[in-house]
Amino acid sequence: MSDSADDEPTMLGMDLPETPPPAASSGPYRVLARKYRPQTFAELIGQDAMVRTLGNAIARDRLAHAFLMTGVRGVGKTSTARLIAKALNCIGPDGQGGPTIDPCGVCEPCRAITEGRHIDVIEMDAASNTGVDDVREIIEAVRYAAVSARYKIYIIDEVHMLSRNAFNALLKTLEEPPPHVKFLFATTEVGKVPVTVLSRCQRFDLRRITPDMLFAHFSSILQKEGVEAEAPAIWLIANAAEGSVRDGLSILDQAIAHADLDGGGKIGADQVRTMLGLSDRSSIASLMATILEGDSGSAIDLARGQYALGIEPVAMVRGLMDLTHAITLAKVSRHDDPALAESDRERITDWARKLGFAPLNRLWQLLLKGHDEVLRATNPLEHLEMLLLRVIYAASMPDPGELAKLLATGHFPSAPLSAPAAAAQDAAAGAPEPPAAEIEAPAPALTVAQIHQLLESTGNHRLAVVVHDHLRIITLEPGLLIFAPGAGIDANFGRDLGEALLGATGSRWLVRSGEGEARPSLGQVRAASLADNGQRIRELPVVKAALAAFPEARLVEDDANRHRTNP
Repeated sequence: MSDSADDEPTMLGMDLPETPPPAASSGPYRVLARKYRPQTFAELIGQDAMVRTLGNAIARDRLAHAFLMTGVRGVGKTSTARLIAKALNCIGPDGQGGPTIDPCGVCEPCRAITEGRHIDVIEMDAASNTGVDDVREIIEAVRYAAVSARYKIYIIDEVHMLSRNAFNALLKTLEEPPPHVKFLFATTEVGKVPVTVLSRCQRFDLRRITPDMLFAHFSSILQKEGVEAEAPAIWLIANAAEGSVRDGLSILDQAIAHADLDGGGKIGADQVRTMLGLSDRSSIASLMATILEGDSGSAIDLARGQYALGIEPVAMVRGLMDLTHAITLAKVSRHDDPALAESDRERITDWARKLGFAPLNRLWQLLLKGHDEVLRATNPLEHLEMLLLRVIYAASMPDPGELAKLLATGHFPSAPLSAPAAAAQDAAAGAPEPPAAEIEAPAPALTVAQIHQLLESTGNHRLAVVVHDHLRIITLEPGLLIFAPGAGIDANFGRDLGEALLGATGSRWLVRSGEGEARPSLGQVRAASLADNGQRIRELPVVKAALAAFPEARLVEDDANRHRTNP
């Protein structure tokens, strides 16, 4: 047998298979939220103002003794506290460094804090350590200097969970701690933290992360993980995260696993929508179209079809609310959703052009109220169907102002929320369709008496009196009123009456003075009628006898609005 180390034992008549080298153990899987937890302030996204403040404080040696980080879940409160601990205790690669906004990450304090084993950086969960005894241990321990670090740091997460007595016990130490101690608090409900504690801390409000920042962050992580994803899918995850990086990374983890099973390794928008239980955009758009067309039967059928596919009724209501919100924003040119396909964007723009703000606001209010009802319902599908019927028949009703105009003009259109039938016919014929705000109803044909009644019903009593007593008409046509000037009519009468008629009828009127033969006013006609009636009454035998017996008697007419007498 050879003594060479390269000799391998063999078996006669058989060749041993080649043994592959053992794979390097990668350790247990770490979720993305932990794997990509920021290790430097440069990796902390969306908190530039806080990083700048801390950097200036460190550079000028103006470090507070207590910091409070507040914000919604998953924006980096605890991560920021650990970064501050590293920044204050970093000694640099050569062991000679001081506090810095850019901790090296390689010195022993930095590595120990990252791994959670530094003896002088104590993390405490206030949710499970709420009492006075837990705080008393901190009070006793702060008297002793740090063992190996520059500062002894206490990180208390969810600090609002401490009891009132625990807060009171901490106040004195928090106000005048030893110079070697720093307190770092984190909370999602800063309103529950006593003001006496807030006044002793330097507070940082961590902002929600914007969807575009989340999109860039998630795209970078996917590239590092070697996973392909459609851009709309990443936008859906960024929007679903609601400003929380941790929530978004948890969804991204789930989406990667979902894609590995069903999508060939690529994350698709439809898969993410299905995974999140979101309703399909095209189905919601079709449902919205049936609502705007007033087709109740088709709306019910579409809702039942979506329910059979596993879409929850409340998700359909949310989809309708999102679409209504998008249409309203499109009317003011403020809608920009990168996850939308071009066809969906065109459809929203078209609806925004045809619908007014009033019906959109009513639609939103109905959906908002219905959302809570469907969410609490024992049978959500039934509530959804009733909500759709309510939206179709209630959202198309005119508001009080429009109802007054319809009552005045006698026109009662039966069309739902969409554009008027005449406008739809013009569009079908190829004519350009004006915006809904510019569609104006033709002026109605009115008499002077009807104008007087309109002014009274809309509260323009001063104008109503002038019209009754002094308005002598030369020409009165739909949209045109020419009157004869005279006593009781001032220079602004034409403008005021035109504005009042526009408000009452919804149509523009040209009201001006002119020359020509004018008809008497309503007051003059009434006076002549009363005078004629008075003469006929005087000829009655009984009245003649009464006047002969009482020569000073007078005929008096009692009117509901005014009293007039005739001799």
